[in-house]
Amino acid sequence: MPAKEISLDNAKQDKLFYFVANVVVYRESDGRCLILKRDPREKVHPGKYAVPGGKLEWSNLDLRKPTRMNGEVFDFEDAVEGLLAREVHEEAGITIHPALQYINSIAFVRPDGIPVIMVKFAAKYNSGSVILEEGGFTDYAWVNAEEVKKYDCILGVKEEVKKTITLFFT
Repeated sequence: MPAKEISLDNAKQDKLFYFVANVVVYRESDGRCLILKRDPREKVHPGKYAVPGGKLEWSNLDLRKPTRMNGEVFDFEDAVEGLLAREVHEEAGITIHPALQYINSIAFVRPDGIPVIMVKFAAKYNSGSVILEEGGFTDYAWVNAEEVKKYDCILGVKEEVKKTITLFFT
């Protein structure tokens, strides 16, 4: 029988994680990537430059609207692509192309003790002007692999910008 609601009742507590996805946005016109300065009030990496992204939330898994049924399992296809498209638009006011290129993944434990699995992708900028999410970010820059070195970034962001430029540069 398919699930009637999302629940943690039967979940193994030692298997629970936040799922986070980030995306390095690459602008083809000048070969630069977008970085955003996190608000100083953020719990994780306050005041540091990062790339857009966010957590998968239960509301993203509406059991009344799965993309398909897989036996008794509700499937939500393109969940990560949808998450990143939403987050990029919410955080930076721009749109990205839906095709994602995998960069890497990391597991970490936040200062508040919550374990996180994060996957990182690269995507091409599609359209729009950057408008920062109020309360989330305080500054932004479009940078190349050299310029990003001048910014106080979360560990790994500089390498991910370089890798993204390498992936898309033709």
